[in-house]
Amino acid sequence: MTSSPAPPVAERLDLRKTYRMGASEVHALAGVTVRFVQGIYWAIMGPSGSGKSSMLNLLGCLDRPTSGTYLLRGQDVSRLPDDELSELRLRHLGFIFQSFHLIQQLTVRENIELPLYYLGWEPEVAAERARLLADQVGLGDRLEHRPNELSGGQQQRVAIARALVNDPPIVMAD
Repeated sequence: MTSSPAPPVAERLDLRKTYRMGASEVHALAGVTVRFVQGIYWAIMGPSGSGKSSMLNLLGCLDRPTSGTYLLRGQDVSRLPDDELSELRLRHLGFIFQSFHLIQQLTVRENIELPLYYLGWEPEVAAERARLLADQVGLGDRLEHRPNELSGGQQQRVAIARALVNDPPIVMAD
């Protein structure tokens, strides 16, 4: 007896992204088709200018394709309105940005809690979840520090904890 393959978490069908640079066009993605199955780690690799960031921005619903279809958990998100894309990112995607994008005025705890605030979690529950994640990334003793009081590695770990705080089914790291 063979089991059926797992449904894709994300699927891109003939996805294209073209940027206009003055009078010329740059084809960052030219007809990419790929399936991402749950439980498998993927790496997007290539030389500078090969479309890695464009692909990641499209996968993360931070940008829109020029053409093609992008199915995320079975839903076509290629042309969703901005508000629906924001909600989808909040509930289903975790991001670890290369430059971390921590909010300098917030503490480590508050930076980790931020997605939970937008999801409407009770403050006490969100604070406990942030403490748990901070402990897991080795920053339990730095909860009330601000990002400028942390090393680069510590800031990266805050970004990782924030990406995982709402237990998203998909995590993207740049």
